[in-house]
Amino acid sequence: MLSFFPYFVIMKVVMKMSIKIDRIASQMVKEISYVLANEVKDSDIRFVTVTDVKVTNDLSFAKVYVTVLREDKKEETLKALKSAAGFIRRELAERLEIRHIPELEFVYDESIEYGKKIEDIIENIHENNQN
Repeated sequence: MLSFFPYFVIMKVVMKMSIKIDRIASQMVKEISYVLANEVKDSDIRFVTVTDVKVTNDLSFAKVYVTVLREDKKEETLKALKSAAGFIRRELAERLEIRHIPELEFVYDESIEYGKKIEDIIENIHENNQN
């Protein structure tokens, strides 16, 4: 019976860390969105939506998934976000209550495009079945 004890303790610690990381990621989505909408002066970043943040277990890195309103300015927007990452990190340091703010990497979120493509395929199949 005692041989299982460390396993349960480890699982409890892992679950607590997972909840903490999820909470921090959720806070980061909200705060980064606010900073991009209200604090950043760069016009290339105006119409960016933060869809998700994935934080590593040691809180050293965070991938920030974003979408842009204008697809033709996707590359320019990602470059502008990369250059503004230091400023955004400083703003997060003031807003989040953690010791170390993760380094930010901005990535274009292709899941919305993928979902739209799947939806179009399903719609085409549905139309072909009706004919």
